Amino acid sequence: MLGKFDSSKAVSALIDSARALPRSTAMAIAGCVAMALSALAAAALIAPAPVNAQQSSGEARRAHMGVASCAGSTCHGRSIGDGTPVAQNEILRWQEESSPSGAHSRAYRVIREPRGQAIIRRMGLSDAGVQRECLGCHASPGARRIQEGVDCETCHGAATGWLSTHYTVGASHARNVGQGMTDLVDPRVRAQVCLDCHLSGDGQGQFVAHRIMAAGHPRVSFEMDLFSALQQHWTEDADYAQRKGKTNSMRNWAVGQAEAVKRSLALFSQPALAQDGVFPEFYFYDCHSCHRRIYDNQDGAITKSPNPGRPIPAGMPPYNDENMIMLSAAARTLAPDLAGQFDARSKAFHAAMTRGRGEAVQAAGALRQSTDALSDRFAGASFSREQTFAIMNSIASDAIAARFTDYEGAVQSVMAIDTLLNGLVNQGMVSQSAAAGLRGRINQAYAAVKEPNGFQPAAFRRALGGAVASIRSLR
Repeated sequence: MLGKFDSSKAVSALIDSARALPRSTAMAIAGCVAMALSALAAAALIAPAPVNAQQSSGEARRAHMGVASCAGSTCHGRSIGDGTPVAQNEILRWQEESSPSGAHSRAYRVIREPRGQAIIRRMGLSDAGVQRECLGCHASPGARRIQEGVDCETCHGAATGWLSTHYTVGASHARNVGQGMTDLVDPRVRAQVCLDCHLSGDGQGQFVAHRIMAAGHPRVSFEMDLFSALQQHWTEDADYAQRKGKTNSMRNWAVGQAEAVKRSLALFSQPALAQDGVFPEFYFYDCHSCHRRIYDNQDGAITKSPNPGRPIPAGMPPYNDENMIMLSAAARTLAPDLAGQFDARSKAFHAAMTRGRGEAVQAAGALRQSTDALSDRFAGASFSREQTFAIMNSIASDAIAARFTDYEGAVQSVMAIDTLLNGLVNQGMVSQSAAAGLRGRINQAYAAVKEPNGFQPAAFRRALGGAVASIRSLR
């Protein structure tokens, strides 16, 4: 994969280590990666609830076995990745101190470090408050040892039903899934697992409200293929491709965008999450539309730019539509029969936000239906070479680029271009050397979103257009 340029200050320590990887992190991602991997809280270890001996068979099947159950030297606990059919050093990579691939294992620990403790103090959290507000993402629900952070079973599913059989003769991925393993090969399933912590979920301790961000938690954002690359502790070799199929980065990107929109709208539709006292819950809004420099003197300049995708008056905070913009660009290529409806419902949702919550929730429901249809379409798409180039062209087109008036959407677009180009390389559709020759132009686009407070929409559009024009030469 090609390397990615980093520009975030939010998790500089994490990102500094990421730069050494084949694919390091892209800017606003850092805030989201840190969401489940950095700073929230715990003054002391909190013991998990004991398992009831009379629990139902369904509950027993969902019981967590813990990291130790996977750590045998003939399983996933080798110090050298020379096993078969998997490398068998997956736990070592999951625990890697110098790499983002080890960040999940550090998720609980970081809430006891200075930044996490500062957030605890600002929020005034007791031990019970830490458990309520933080452990839904910084530890595995149902885990035997929360010190293990986000453990194997958080993503792969509670192992009671499949642990003893997933390596036996005749085992297959389909059989493992039938016995309770989470089907992370399905991009829709993978997105739902990731989104619980990397965007927000409705489980206890999985919603990063604006108050938590105000206390110092990084803002949230989501791009599934990039996050999967940062956390990759498995080896995708020929055997992996035979058992599970070759990963399609373009498909993961597109489905991840759709599932992120669905999740955001679903959370917004819940009254308990969408309100904070007499105020709306600002988590759902575009951060940098409000967090801009204020000039009181007569020389102050208006910072709002007209946005054709948001039919709202100046001065009204816009809903964060970074994933909607990407979804619109993908739909124009992969689902032109659905693209018009999605765009119309997206605009209708923004407009409904100006008229009241009732209309906004109704419009959110309609938009979710359109988004779900796109997610299903993308999950079954092949993402050919020409389609992928067409999506990149769409992202930089006048119709889509005009919507990059705010920082969040601009960041998503640069990550998208880089992810899609990496996907072409991984699929053997573009050579590594040819793609590497375009790195300079892509880094120029990253530089245009390096500093949130200095974001200039027009300059960014020029940089993005230059990057895509260079990529277009590969066609």
